[in-house]
Amino acid sequence: MTQSSYNKVLMSALLLAGSFITILNQTLMITAIPPIMEEMNISANSAQWLTTVFMLVNGVMIPVSAFLIEKFTTRQLFIAAMSVFTLGTVMGGLAQNFGFLLLGRVVQSAGAGVMLPLMQTVFLMIFPVNKRGAAMGYIGLVISFAPAIGPALSGYVTSNYSWRLLFWIVLPLGLMIIALAYFVLKNVTELSNPKVDPISIVLSSIGFGSLLYGFTLAGNIGWGSLFTIGTLVLGAVALTAFIMRQLRMSHPMLEFRVFKYPIFAITTVIAMIAFLGLIGAETLVPLYMQNMREFSAYESGLALLPGAVIVAFMSPITGRIFDRIGARLLGIIGLSIITGASVAFSFLTIETTFWTITILYAIRMFGLSMVMMPVTTAGLNQLPKKLIPHGAAMSNTMRMVAASVGTAILVTVMTTTEESAKSSPAIEYPGIHGVNIAFMVVAGLSLIGLILAGFVKKTSPPEEDTPEETVEDKQLKEA
Repeated sequence: MTQSSYNKVLMSALLLAGSFITILNQTLMITAIPPIMEEMNISANSAQWLTTVFMLVNGVMIPVSAFLIEKFTTRQLFIAAMSVFTLGTVMGGLAQNFGFLLLGRVVQSAGAGVMLPLMQTVFLMIFPVNKRGAAMGYIGLVISFAPAIGPALSGYVTSNYSWRLLFWIVLPLGLMIIALAYFVLKNVTELSNPKVDPISIVLSSIGFGSLLYGFTLAGNIGWGSLFTIGTLVLGAVALTAFIMRQLRMSHPMLEFRVFKYPIFAITTVIAMIAFLGLIGAETLVPLYMQNMREFSAYESGLALLPGAVIVAFMSPITGRIFDRIGARLLGIIGLSIITGASVAFSFLTIETTFWTITILYAIRMFGLSMVMMPVTTAGLNQLPKKLIPHGAAMSNTMRMVAASVGTAILVTVMTTTEESAKSSPAIEYPGIHGVNIAFMVVAGLSLIGLILAGFVKKTSPPEEDTPEETVEDKQLKEA
């Protein structure tokens, strides 16, 4: 298909809009949990599944997305994913009991999990290498901004209206995006019509699902629980079997050979560290504000909002800078800012003001805008076109795993430090001390990311992947 036969701007805008509302739903339920608990008479442990199950199903669907992108056209897959997501939205809005509400979240997430890898793949297909940074910058805006405004939006809606409105607000947007996609979207991905391998799908689902669930359990009930250990072992065994099977297949469901490209491997680790820090900070700051300082959920959401706005403003700008100078310098500066802000967050006290928290978080997010998508784009730029769907799926899967692992580790560090601090008379506020130590861990990991950023080089796809020469080009070369 020639570039003139489709409108890049319209396609990009539609993909961004679809991904925005699906990613927004990752955190949209967080501050709606208390009224749902009251209405449906359920415990906090049960209610938190509304957020956890969304992340779990998302994590299971992302690895499958590489297979789906090669099997179905861009328009078919986008409309199907958005339709599934919209069906789940209707189910959530109509739910009269917790089981049906949870099922609605599962259906929502099944559609949402395909959206981000599909968007990244399409962007890398329709934009040349020298413009990919700017294009991927808009994806960075969606990834960072959508989850960050979720708690504030949710807090406002649930404080003034019914939690069901969170679903009914999203529904017309979903329907409108589906209708527009029918006319605007064209197929730009390369279809290889791979055969369905049920064993790979089962092993992938059990492997990634069990790992994500296991780390979630570790954060909630501890690492020593037999249930936690058993779930993690099951995930590790299934994932090992899945990887071995993929490496033996000529057309794997998810191509692990992308890690043979060194810049892709390094940038994936950096992106994992950056995303772990993002989700970690989004977890620790509200815990500190609500549980230890008695701020409201709405106030803790507001504290995160300026940081989200900064990312929204900066991501397209850093994308354009990336196109000129590459990811290395951006990554070094960004990770230096993230590390410094994380260290500053490790000195929280009972008197730290709302504005101090808000400004520190905003500075941290400013640094993040220089890291997330530039390093991801640098890694994906090294891959040949046929591996881009697999690279996008792998990158997103690793970020999801990092977020689950990181949250579990940070919550464990916080709670164990808090418990040990209770026996020390020198520490007046053990809970705050626990949060401070958890932020020190985030700072340490960010420092590792900063060191790795020094090894990132400017990349371009292999020569055989460059666009085919025209007859005129060949004649000019021969002349």
